[in-house]
Amino acid sequence: MRRFKKIILFSVIGLVLIIFAVLGVEAIFKRQTANLIYEDISALPQTETVIILGASVHADGKLSPILQDRVDTAIKLFEQGKVDNFLVTGDHRSDDYNEVDAMVNYLEKNGIDEELIKADHAGLDTYDSMYRAGKVFGVDNAVVVTQAFHLPRALFIASNLDLNYYGFTADQRAYQTEYRLKQREKLANLKALWEVLLKKKPRTLEARL
Repeated sequence: MRRFKKIILFSVIGLVLIIFAVLGVEAIFKRQTANLIYEDISALPQTETVIILGASVHADGKLSPILQDRVDTAIKLFEQGKVDNFLVTGDHRSDDYNEVDAMVNYLEKNGIDEELIKADHAGLDTYDSMYRAGKVFGVDNAVVVTQAFHLPRALFIASNLDLNYYGFTADQRAYQTEYRLKQREKLANLKALWEVLLKKKPRTLEARL
């Protein structure tokens, strides 16, 4: 019985430590990137490139609401003269799932010249997207567009890769999966911190997978 109580006690202590670690890393990310995140277009510094981070697309190639808001926000920044070109980066690890072409098609349908769009088909996660934006595509000065819950992690990674990136929030509505994504983000922060500390290299440094 005494041994069982010790197991319970150590399990509770371990769980509490994990929770503190998760919340602590989240707080660090937010504190270190707060001055890089903008919600007002007029206050956003002008940059050369807007980086659109990928998210889920439907089987017919239609953008999910979260991804559509990211792309629409990027278009708005371009129309307001805040950026000159686009880098879309996302998951295209198989022939039947392609976030990147879906974003490119949407941009072109909304009047963006294909010559202004660079496409990274190997942005398999946020770390790879940030790393490859700087090291493969040579983007030194940019604004990253994604939802507010995602920006601290993206910009923390970018800052630790010595990339001069700002962030602009793409939140334009309430999302059905937002709560789940926010909880997932807390764990993804730990992964990002580990990748930064290890100076991880992406799966590939080629332009495509």
